[in-house]
Amino acid sequence: MTLDKDLQSIQAVRDMMKKAVAAQKEFQSWDQGRVDALVKAIADACEANVEPLAKMAHEETGFGIWQDKVIKNLLGSKLTYEYIKDMKTVGIIREDREKKLMEIAVPVGVVAALIPSTNPTSTTMYKTLISVKAGNAIIVSPHPNAKKCILETVRIIQDAAKFAGAPDGLIQCIELATIQATNTLMQHPDTGIILATGGTPMVKAAYSSGNPALGVGPGNGPSFIERSADIPAAVKHILDSKTFDNGTICASEQSIVTEACIADAVRAEVKRQGGYFMTAEQSEKVEKMIMRANNTMNPAIVGKSVQTIAKMAGITVPEGARVLVSEQTAVGPKNPYSREKLCPILAFFAEDTWEKCCEKSIAILQNEGAGHTMTIHSANEEIIREFALKKPVSRLLVNTPGALGGVGATTSLAPALTLGCGAVGGSATSDNVNPLNLINIRRVAWGVRELEDLRKLSPVPAAAAPCPAVPAVCGGSLNTSDVERITREILAAVLAKK
Repeated sequence: MTLDKDLQSIQAVRDMMKKAVAAQKEFQSWDQGRVDALVKAIADACEANVEPLAKMAHEETGFGIWQDKVIKNLLGSKLTYEYIKDMKTVGIIREDREKKLMEIAVPVGVVAALIPSTNPTSTTMYKTLISVKAGNAIIVSPHPNAKKCILETVRIIQDAAKFAGAPDGLIQCIELATIQATNTLMQHPDTGIILATGGTPMVKAAYSSGNPALGVGPGNGPSFIERSADIPAAVKHILDSKTFDNGTICASEQSIVTEACIADAVRAEVKRQGGYFMTAEQSEKVEKMIMRANNTMNPAIVGKSVQTIAKMAGITVPEGARVLVSEQTAVGPKNPYSREKLCPILAFFAEDTWEKCCEKSIAILQNEGAGHTMTIHSANEEIIREFALKKPVSRLLVNTPGALGGVGATTSLAPALTLGCGAVGGSATSDNVNPLNLINIRRVAWGVRELEDLRKLSPVPAAAAPCPAVPAVCGGSLNTSDVERITREILAAVLAKK
């Protein structure tokens, strides 16, 4: 009997999970040195293949720029490895002899890694490295539109892992990619945690699977240029970010918000550096391309160049245009320019004061992208602190490109391609996800005080210990309640005299 594709994929995932559980059980006995050697072997193999895998991802998905994907692959391999290599993730990871506490790392088990089509090879590298570093097995669920390059990345990783002595089944990838296979992986009782990077429906499915999950929401980061900023540097950072891999990193800027007193200077600098301000008519035509009829982002524009988008919209733009810019005033779910746009399109807002710019930035984030990332370009430390205290984001990036700063390439944040959005963004973490998010900690605690010590801290007298009835005295008898009452009366009298 031949099984249907969905049934075959479900059974394949179940078989993979059995292998993963057995492999992780064996792997859990490895010490830190062996784990670190394996992690290095995987990172080295990925680094050696950053260019061919970048080209393969670009060819298969049609997203972005392959040269930029090389940098992403270096982030997912070399930079990730350099950040995690000295982390303690196996056995006893911390001891405090003074407080008599000890912490032991406990792997979560099997990581279900959902991989997006926007950053397929780099995310596969990164998730494998942080999962293995934490002592876990990993099963990769590839996006169907990037399955070929993801499978090739996993094959390279598996070869390196096998050479380093890893248990068979420690690193696997679903070959028959179906929705049913992914759901089976997410809902499997042996799944330790789900790392969900991708669209909102998939992330919601991960959180409703019944298993622990770390998911991320959409990015829609505004970039505020404050009057004290170095305007040429600020614009350079924004355009570098928005054009990097044609805007496919969700931490990239989606709009510029600036003060009216410098708006003309900012516009002039944007134009000088290759930003093209569309006319109202052109903006309307491009607007129709940004969202689909169901008000979700149109995948046809994701990772496409300015020239490609202009041609699709039927408008003419200068040959050297790097980013399409649309002047806007309104923010709302029906205004695509105030939403996430994973391509070189920016909205432009000008407000009278920095306080109103602050309010506009919050409105943009509350419209979409709450909890994710925003950038500020300023030399005013007080305003930077005000923004940091008020903005509903997990990353406020200062004087740096959003796309590269958010993932830890141009900042000291953990290199990561899964960026938590915190509770405000519906995420279980606000971290740049790293190996420490993929372990549990068993705490061993010695006693440091006795019950008598705690009683000394209490303002209420200790209850009398139970005792038998007191023998008759002077023709009567006292029971436990009588003794407690008399004691309290005597204490009250003594305290009153004080």
